[in-house]
Amino acid sequence: MIYNRFVTFLLLVIFSIQSQSAEPLDVVTTIKPIHSILSGLMVGTTPPTLLIDGQQTPYRYQLSPQQQNKILQADLVVWVGPELETFMSAPLQQLTSKTTVLTLLDNEEIKVLPSRWNENKRDPFFWLDSRNVIILADELARALMRIDPDRRHLYERNRHQLLTRLAKLDRRLEYGYRGLKSGIGMAYYDTLQYFEQAYALKIRGVVTQSPQTAVSGRSLLENRAKLTSGNYSCLLTEQQFEVDQLSLLTQGVSLNITPLDSFGSTLEPGVDLYFSLMEHNTNAIKQCLQFENSPHNLLQTDNQVSKSSGIGGKFMLRDHHGKLITDQDLLGKFQLIYFGYTFCPDVCPTSLITLSSALKQLGEKARLIQPYFITVDPVRDTPEVLSTYVDYFHPSLIGLTGTQAMVDRVTQLYRVKFEKVEDPDRDPDQYIINHSSGLYLMAPDGAFITKFAHGISPAEVTSRIQSIIQ
Repeated sequence: MIYNRFVTFLLLVIFSIQSQSAEPLDVVTTIKPIHSILSGLMVGTTPPTLLIDGQQTPYRYQLSPQQQNKILQADLVVWVGPELETFMSAPLQQLTSKTTVLTLLDNEEIKVLPSRWNENKRDPFFWLDSRNVIILADELARALMRIDPDRRHLYERNRHQLLTRLAKLDRRLEYGYRGLKSGIGMAYYDTLQYFEQAYALKIRGVVTQSPQTAVSGRSLLENRAKLTSGNYSCLLTEQQFEVDQLSLLTQGVSLNITPLDSFGSTLEPGVDLYFSLMEHNTNAIKQCLQFENSPHNLLQTDNQVSKSSGIGGKFMLRDHHGKLITDQDLLGKFQLIYFGYTFCPDVCPTSLITLSSALKQLGEKARLIQPYFITVDPVRDTPEVLSTYVDYFHPSLIGLTGTQAMVDRVTQLYRVKFEKVEDPDRDPDQYIINHSSGLYLMAPDGAFITKFAHGISPAEVTSRIQSIIQ
């Protein structure tokens, strides 16, 4: 026991010396929510630099000369994208190859929604879906490890702690509106699309896209007519956005007017900001809609929202016995689905072990769930290969394969990205496949419920499923 403690202490000392000897990583980011996640991942080292502090927002923001120099000297720059931070375009063009730039809206792992105002544009407020932030935290941790390998142990530890905390937050929010009665809400600015889809909330009207978009007289009159109809109980604004036409919109109308804080403008920057932001917005929405007291019950059901999420659909595959399977054959039970391939060296086995362990921990409730392993490598993963593979992980796990076209179809439906990677110096049959990783939970009617990010613990999966399956 004494020896083990001594070894542990010695390792900590070595890690500390290594971290201190390495040059601190210079990380710059734009807005408070992203800064909060980076701060959580960088605990124990030099914190990231935040460009937009206080109550300012990216709209019409101008960089100081000092901030421009900070960007040019950075090792890593993290920003949302041109849809939000137009002020970043010029300095990013001046960067050298020394600087790594992460444009978060370009990340194929997170769920990015098109703008409701322009389908060719992306909605930038992705962080208001905590599942996106779970994926983002994992991706940012990996990026930090690549750029700063000397502190890998530090980032790995912080990653685990942050993902655990984010998973708990998501669990609290996920069904926060289920079964509650509410009035109808309108949003002045369009910041809530991700929140609506993630947490089964429906806002039935938006006045304008952003502070950059002037409200037309026609739009003002149309929305005022909706508010004066008596069906709306709530108007949601944004803490830091000016609402020039508010008095014209609401004069003589009886309703709650509640500010959100989607940028965390009133909160202190740091590790806790993102969590405080999400709690603030959730409480603000509930208060505005007066959940317990309103006679209305016009929120969409979870299944309705899930079906509109765009995940899932009609497909055809073959199981590991060679039997033809369609999406209709999956109905009747909750489905726990993982996409991978049998030659996968580490990610897939880890995820399937998590799946198997979660099913064991669920006990009797596991009979309500059917697990599936869908290959992204149909050339090598024949029914025969799958049969041996799935049996190793869990007796009820069903492997699914098919032609390349059949697999391409189902991966598109579930927004799974994969890419074949060949090594010219190796046997061409020994290729690997880079693919997105996560466990999909689908309802018995085929509606999407949630996606568990790679790296989540079996206990967290079990806990979240138990809260869903009553």
